[in-house]
Amino acid sequence: MKERTGIKPSSVVIWRSPFIIQLLIIMFIIEFVKGALLISILPVYMGTVLGLSAYAIGWALALQYIGDNLFRSPIGWLIDRLGYRSVMLAGIVLTFTSVLLVAFAHHTSWIVIACLLLGIGTSPLWPCVITGATEEAGEEASGRAMSVVYVAWLVGVGAGPIAINFLLSSSYTAAFRLIIGGMIAVVLTTMFLPGRGRMKQRAGTAEAAEGQTDSPAVGKSDAAREPFKVRASRYFAKVGKSLHASKLLYPAMFVQNFSLGLLTPILTLFARSVLHLTPAQYSWFLIAGGAITVLGLIPVGKLVDRLGTKWFLHVGFLLAAISLPLLGMTRSLPLVLVIVAIVGIGYACIIPAWNALIAQAIPKAERGAVWGFFLTIEGSGMVLGTILSGKLWDTFGHQAPFLVSGAMLLVLFVLHLFITRKQPVMIT
Repeated sequence: MKERTGIKPSSVVIWRSPFIIQLLIIMFIIEFVKGALLISILPVYMGTVLGLSAYAIGWALALQYIGDNLFRSPIGWLIDRLGYRSVMLAGIVLTFTSVLLVAFAHHTSWIVIACLLLGIGTSPLWPCVITGATEEAGEEASGRAMSVVYVAWLVGVGAGPIAINFLLSSSYTAAFRLIIGGMIAVVLTTMFLPGRGRMKQRAGTAEAAEGQTDSPAVGKSDAAREPFKVRASRYFAKVGKSLHASKLLYPAMFVQNFSLGLLTPILTLFARSVLHLTPAQYSWFLIAGGAITVLGLIPVGKLVDRLGTKWFLHVGFLLAAISLPLLGMTRSLPLVLVIVAIVGIGYACIIPAWNALIAQAIPKAERGAVWGFFLTIEGSGMVLGTILSGKLWDTFGHQAPFLVSGAMLLVLFVLHLFITRKQPVMIT
């Protein structure tokens, strides 16, 4: 159970902070673009026009996650040093370049390069948004902050494929006009993010609050003359000592995203080739599952802040673990709709509770670097899951990714049981 501190979480900070609003706008638009490209446009284009297998499509999409994952840890470190604006703007430019390549290039090699650039360009997104949101909201409202962030993510990643599926009924031109317009809007929003000066002020405040000071043996002038490798080693050693996490949390983070990665490349293939849904029908199914998850995030986030994460994660993992294999074996569209709703409820429990649990293990003074490190672990699971998904589909049939994903969630449930037993102080 959570200990009460006498401080009430303030929703005003979350809902009215201009900084958080900017982050949410960026999160929504970038995930809208990624969802449109990765779920609706690229799998269909690579499968029907380029004639690639599900395994090849999985590898191409995995390049996006590889590019994203490789840069998350160093980008978290850069956020702590350079501020949000410079880091995020560099990523947005690369993302825009990838969008233009997909829109105007029609050769397989250019599409593959675009996938890689999309991953590298969007790698600052999650470290920036999660670091900023949890920092602004404070520890007492971390569950609500995570809920708000994931509402923006889910609405964006769901609205992208839905909108594009409707537009693709008429033409690709209208779809890409919408995507390019969104990218222009996100560039303008990014220009208003705080720069290096605000980050220095925040870092100084966090260090003063935690009583963290430089060692007398190594002054700032001496540290500046040290080799970069030595400074980086000391920095990450300090971060490692300040973490408050069970060692089982690391494989749990990997498994959680591995289960998601197994489904990402094949959902559209499953809807179109197994369920024989039209693009419009597929959009309505996405709306059904996404709406239930989005509607549940805010109330669950509030309850997580009051009651802790334990039981929400137990329930969420079990619901998703049972319903995902059933989804892969079902052909009846009404029953599919019911199962999708159950999956939505499960992830409404998982998302705010899981990220609040992780946020509580992170030291305040080095949020960016540690979030980047944690997101790298999670991204590694997404990369491997995306690669294996197509191989499972091609080798064992369309049910295999759903079955393995459900099995991974059961593994995650067991890991969480041990995490909560060994480290009850994590839920404080």
